[in-house]
Amino acid sequence: MTKSALQIARAAYQPKLPKALATGAVKVVEGAPTQSVADQEAIKALFPNTYGMPLITFEAGEAAQLPAMNVGVILSGGQAPGGHNVISGLFDGIKKLNLANKLYGFILGPGGLVDHNYKELTADIIDEYRNTGGFDIIGSGRTKLEKVEQFEKGYEIIKQLGIKALVIIGGDDSNTNACVLAEYYAAKNYGVQVIGCPKTIDGDLKNDMIETSFGFDTACKTYAEVIGNIQRDCNSARKYWHFIKLMGRSASHIALECALQVQPNVCIVSEEVEAKDMSLDDVVTYIAKVVADRAAQGNNFGTVLIPEGLIEFIPAMKRLIAELNDFLAANAEEFAGVEKSQQREYIIGKLTPENSAIYASLPEGVARQLTLDRDPHGNVQVSLIETEKLLSEMVATKLAAWKKEGKYNGKFAAQHHFFGYEGRCAAPSNFDADYCYSLGYTASMLIANGKTGYMSSVRNTTAPAAEWIAGGVPITMMMNMERRHGEMKPVIQKALVKLDGAPFKAFAAQRDHWALNTDYVYPGPIQYFGPTEVCDQPTKTLQLEQAK
Repeated sequence: MTKSALQIARAAYQPKLPKALATGAVKVVEGAPTQSVADQEAIKALFPNTYGMPLITFEAGEAAQLPAMNVGVILSGGQAPGGHNVISGLFDGIKKLNLANKLYGFILGPGGLVDHNYKELTADIIDEYRNTGGFDIIGSGRTKLEKVEQFEKGYEIIKQLGIKALVIIGGDDSNTNACVLAEYYAAKNYGVQVIGCPKTIDGDLKNDMIETSFGFDTACKTYAEVIGNIQRDCNSARKYWHFIKLMGRSASHIALECALQVQPNVCIVSEEVEAKDMSLDDVVTYIAKVVADRAAQGNNFGTVLIPEGLIEFIPAMKRLIAELNDFLAANAEEFAGVEKSQQREYIIGKLTPENSAIYASLPEGVARQLTLDRDPHGNVQVSLIETEKLLSEMVATKLAAWKKEGKYNGKFAAQHHFFGYEGRCAAPSNFDADYCYSLGYTASMLIANGKTGYMSSVRNTTAPAAEWIAGGVPITMMMNMERRHGEMKPVIQKALVKLDGAPFKAFAAQRDHWALNTDYVYPGPIQYFGPTEVCDQPTKTLQLEQAK
């Protein structure tokens, strides 16, 4: 396999570890018993064997020779930079405990466990993937582990390979599955431990014990570099408004972090839109006003950052989508028989007056996306809606009306971008390389100490890596009950942007200034070699949250 110069140099990077892990042996310090964030009685009833366990912190301990054990690992869900380092940290951790220990990777996600598709991860394989992006060492998948048949089928291969523990590297859904699996194996006394690791570039898997999900740092730095490049171009040509949609369906952490890094003219935060009960027209008016104010100064250019999930956070749009979902599910055949050119009018005539008016106001392309593209559950595929085009078209329409009224005298031309997959498999930043390696190593220590139903936790992450605090947090502690596909299910509570949190407050304090002025910051590409202030900085979000 041909390698780039960066890959070759990067393979030699030795990730930094917290002091307690660097010795290779730890002692467990247990905290107070925990409870779930909400719905305590319901969660306790569903997880009697793994509920209420204490928080765990590791301190340096005496080395002890442990009997050999085998461990399984699964990459689950969407890719995030650093996954390979979680696996290499886990590998190095179990080998430090006993050289005879083996690591088995299940191929293409949880489905590999159920289908008995696996390979042993040996030192030569691991060494090929250290400090690289992507999940291609074993691939990833989105099979949900929730049925007893799956648990039993997985147990067959676990027993066959003599696996003592399974590490599931994934986001909130994958770690929910890990928790369910841990509970099932504990209830059956199968002697199989299950440990989770917090992955998602969206940044919405976090709490007091999980300061950040891995991959968020690298993905935001990757997007911020490209947005910075666009802003430099924008400020050079001075004739375009760039509408940039960023990944993050359920939360606006990515958009907010990128805004803090690049200082755009506009950044919409979905959680604020919902909290203020803003309509689509309110959002459009807000952007159009910034465009008009800059035009009055002779600046007919700018940048607008938009979170991918915005549409679902606009209360009126949410109601429209819900009615469309129900109507199209009940009248699919009739709708299919309507001529394409008549479909828009047909829908307008079938909706309640409020939703009909909103639907009629949408540009043709977006209206079509709302009615045509459904996911397997019959719901609108929000990520396919070109929100950046929807907003720029509606802003253009509003500005044209203002021009007629003499309220606006500028020129408006838009360019559109969507940054998503570009950030998911980047070579991990030093922060993510270190953080992920530490998460994997911590998982090996949780296994060695007989723990199950825990998520690997590394805290104090704005300090130098040696001062990070490694340990574990019971996954049940993060859970609540939510309605999924018509029934109440236990799930890890998503962490949305807090409007009273330090990152949003820092943004809100400066956005009016950024709107009017051209205050762009150009972060440039991720740096892997050089001074620590250039190479090892955590995200602005983390720095503000930890007030460091």
